[in-house]
Amino acid sequence: MHLPDGIVPVEMALAGYACTAGLVAVALHRIKARPDPQAEIPRVAMLTTVFFAASLVAVPVPPTTVHLMLAGLMGVMLGWFAVPAIMVGLFLQAMLFGHGGLTTLGLNGMILCLPALLAFGLWRQIGGRWPDLAAFGAGAGAVVVAVAIFATIVLTGLPAELDARAERAAVQVFALAHLPLALAEGVIVLVLLRVLRRIEPRLLPHG
Repeated sequence: MHLPDGIVPVEMALAGYACTAGLVAVALHRIKARPDPQAEIPRVAMLTTVFFAASLVAVPVPPTTVHLMLAGLMGVMLGWFAVPAIMVGLFLQAMLFGHGGLTTLGLNGMILCLPALLAFGLWRQIGGRWPDLAAFGAGAGAVVVAVAIFATIVLTGLPAELDARAERAAVQVFALAHLPLALAEGVIVLVLLRVLRRIEPRLLPHG
């Protein structure tokens, strides 16, 4: 679910860059405030690789296709590190495979980074008391939020000459196709954290 070049007005693309730059700046500030940020680099590198590879694989869900987003997983596992990790993954996808655009990189960053941070916040709030609920909610909720942001951007940026009714119908079909993905990503995060709890609890996110 990446916005390609040319789908939104220039001013919207620039606004996306400004908003995402703000998110990155805040994230880097929070990361630098940690006692030992470099200790997290292996975890960040591993999950950035997983995000980069997994979100390139398209899965047909007629009448469209979807792909794993993993924003919830990135948020829960990496916290504020998720923002630069996602941006690196999106940049490489756009440069190497044309998956998403460079002019829309800022907007694509918002579509995935904001849900990742919301997933991180959910985990911090209730993960200690209800880890399974928090894990599933973070994974599934991140997809729902990402789809909502994507739909809002697309519908807001529609050129006046296009049939708005037809575009809204297309976006609705696209959103419904992502409901199975939301459930799947909720299960992915839930199962992963359960496995880590049993075999390598040191890798569990600590907020």
